Amino acid sequence: MNDPIETLTSLFEKFPGIGPRQAGRFVQFLLRSPASVRRELAEAVQALSASVHQCIECMRFHSEKGKACGICSNKNREASLLAVVASDADLTALERSGTYSGHYFVLGGTISLASEKASGLRVKQLLDSVPARVKNGMNEVILAFPATPEGDATATHVREKLAEIPTITVSSLGRGLSTGSELEYADPETIKSALESRR
Repeated sequence: MNDPIETLTSLFEKFPGIGPRQAGRFVQFLLRSPASVRRELAEAVQALSASVHQCIECMRFHSEKGKACGICSNKNREASLLAVVASDADLTALERSGTYSGHYFVLGGTISLASEKASGLRVKQLLDSVPARVKNGMNEVILAFPATPEGDATATHVREKLAEIPTITVSSLGRGLSTGSELEYADPETIKSALESRR
């Protein structure tokens, strides 16, 4: 029979940025916590499967009742703008900045420079959604990727694909973001600067 401590530690190690020591600390914290905390955590994880689903328009995860999330179904959003982001966390960072009022599309990551492949990314879904978005008034796609080599490679790839659609402008975030910075960790003023200086 598997040791539950080792099993949970190895599961935590799969989280981004978590090594064996940090994973072990998480397990030790749970062991020291009251049973109610462990039960609450287990119920929250189960609820992810039961009530969270992907938005049919922007592809982010949400727990609202409709198939489209609250952002996509909000008629007050600017239909002319579409920000393409790498992750849900990047979408949240842009939204929290309070400086962007358009729509989003979550690509699902960035191109790995090791393989230089875009497999696993939702580039086809993005391109398939463009005609309907253009019909609804979209005229600019903002490539809002991290200021990293992977983010730049992804922006180049997506820009090349979108170049086949002559009716839209494709811009990228300006360098209010320093090179190497992740969008999800940027403060609202930095995001505002990057949006205003997009090119």
